[in-house]
Amino acid sequence: MVANLRADAARNRERLLEVARAEVAEGNVSFQLNEIARKAGVGVGTVYRHFPTPHALLEAVVGQELATMVQIAAEAAAAEDIREGTEFLLRRTLDLQTCTAGGLAAVMAAIEDADEQTTHAKAELQRLADLLLERARAEGVIRPEITGEDVRNLMIGLQYAVRQDPGRADVYLSVLLRGLNG
Repeated sequence: MVANLRADAARNRERLLEVARAEVAEGNVSFQLNEIARKAGVGVGTVYRHFPTPHALLEAVVGQELATMVQIAAEAAAAEDIREGTEFLLRRTLDLQTCTAGGLAAVMAAIEDADEQTTHAKAELQRLADLLLERARAEGVIRPEITGEDVRNLMIGLQYAVRQDPGRADVYLSVLLRGLNG
């Protein structure tokens, strides 16, 4: 869809994404499409043509971070030392969640996706995370009762805690890792 846009439509779309990225940088991931349109200098209809919902816009804004998460998960799952792979995955996930002001976490937690690419990326991320967790459980790196959903929920909480006190990120992550190990 994006590749076939007229030049003016492509410029408008990019301007909308720039405004939305600036909102995320300021910690706002609850987009008001009317406000995004105003800040981008386009009509609200233009926003809705490109992004029919605030969530669709958020997916577009954090799409690169989601793709990066898939790469990180692949690297972590393939790590020779699964303890290091697990810590690498959690640390990088926290970094990406924090830099997107929770936008990545919101996209990951969404039941429905606006874009098929998001659905595929989330499925691949889930597959890789499950593979990593299986190895980590088998090697005694994490407790056997810990599920992928547990880790996702804990990471959302950890990201929230780090937003409250960024200087404590390493301490909080260390506590989480020790807790997973039991």
